[in-house]
Amino acid sequence: MTDKSKKNHNRIEKRRDQLIQAAIKLFSQFGYHATTVKEVAEEAGVSTGLVYQYMPDKQDLLFSSLLHICQRNKEEIPAALQGLIDPIEKLYSSVDAYTRVVAANQQALLLTYRESKSLKPEYIKAMKRMELETNALIANCVNECIDSGFLTTSNVELLVYRIITGAHAWSLKYWRLSKIVSLSGYLEQSIHPVWTSQLTTKGTKRIAFLGLATNKKIDIKAPVSKNLTKK
Repeated sequence: MTDKSKKNHNRIEKRRDQLIQAAIKLFSQFGYHATTVKEVAEEAGVSTGLVYQYMPDKQDLLFSSLLHICQRNKEEIPAALQGLIDPIEKLYSSVDAYTRVVAANQQALLLTYRESKSLKPEYIKAMKRMELETNALIANCVNECIDSGFLTTSNVELLVYRIITGAHAWSLKYWRLSKIVSLSGYLEQSIHPVWTSQLTTKGTKRIAFLGLATNKKIDIKAPVSKNLTKK
């Protein structure tokens, strides 16, 4: 790719991201059906005509918005794994990266739950495929741990979905969770234990050696209600 074509590619990607962020914001606030392309253009600071140069129609704008988290994970998880060799470190880092991407894109995640039904059947099918591709990034790390004798599980896909739904819960219940624990604390207390509970004796020794044991002090931000702690 020449410098000129690279510059043009970056410009197109930057403009698409600008439109996607505007769409996520407005679709989240007012709903997909109640928001017009013109309003998205105004939010992005561009003309309505320019939107159609990057997005064929409003459906494609929604589709691109809902795929945003999957695309971010397909970039961030491999980046987090770069240079890592140990299977335990790779799994820990992939789960950490996935959760942080979801947390950083809370509006996009909530929009996915709310507006996926508004997509055309072919777009829904594509979203499901993209989700499975993203899940495979974590599943590959799980399988490496199993092959190395660090982890034992009867159903890899189920384990991955338990991790993913736990990560989604941070955004779904952010209004309360963010008041009682930090994201790092939530990862250590609620997300990583999903897979560390499946560690073999060998795996337990390895994670302790790496200093990644998840039983360290949790960063609690607010005390639990006294009513909940009464015996």
